[in-house]
Amino acid sequence: MQPELEEKYNKLRNILLSIERLVIGFSGGVDSTLLLKVAIDVLGRDNVLAVTSSSETHPLSSLEEAKRLAKEIGADHKIIESMELSDERFSRNDKERCYYCKKILFSDLREIARDNGYSVMADGSNADDSLYDYRPGLRAIKELGVRSPLLEAGLAKKEIRELSKELGLPTWDKAAFACLGSRFPYGEAITSEKLEMVDKGEAFLKKYGFSQLRLRQHDQYTARIEVLSEDMDKLMANREEIVGSLKKIGYNYITLDIEGYRTGSMNELL
Repeated sequence: MQPELEEKYNKLRNILLSIERLVIGFSGGVDSTLLLKVAIDVLGRDNVLAVTSSSETHPLSSLEEAKRLAKEIGADHKIIESMELSDERFSRNDKERCYYCKKILFSDLREIARDNGYSVMADGSNADDSLYDYRPGLRAIKELGVRSPLLEAGLAKKEIRELSKELGLPTWDKAAFACLGSRFPYGEAITSEKLEMVDKGEAFLKKYGFSQLRLRQHDQYTARIEVLSEDMDKLMANREEIVGSLKKIGYNYITLDIEGYRTGSMNELL
């Protein structure tokens, strides 16, 4: 392990050592999986609870993956049903959507923490997240007193992947993922039907092995596909099959974004 990474790893361990009992918002992604692993190593299984939200805004496959990872790590794992779509503040999909989503989720976690004697709530935000100019979700977790140990330790995404690999976690090279709500332009209402279309579309596209992928939906019938520039030839080579399958899902217009995959592309409209 490189000295700088080891220093940050030790800082993370010390941050966690200062916490007696911890509830972690666990998605099964790169960040929260590393946090859960190190927290259990430091505090022990009995002092850490992983909580995962079952929601229409996440693919069912991601919930199953979170269950599997929590079991492999040896974590006490609780699944809660999150009802974002029933909250009009979320479903109307204005620019504060992520703020309301985090408020809903971590308000539920706060009740779990209080009822079960856990002193701290934590999430997997990292040092890179603080660099983005628009992250309303970070504002929500700060208001609720949620800790972000990876961010506090100064761990960036690349370092989290490196450390995950050092610790033998299978998520070290897992593709980045965001809530399915991020696939829609702000101001376009989010519904169960739209989420199902995006989920089915991305699940189909993943079989081609794209290293990063987003299916952005504009109005009810237009799919805008984002992949890395080096994957565009692969997508075009399978164009007919992709178009046919996405039309069966319900899309009338299927487009390739030649600017390529980028995080938070809908924020470009703000």
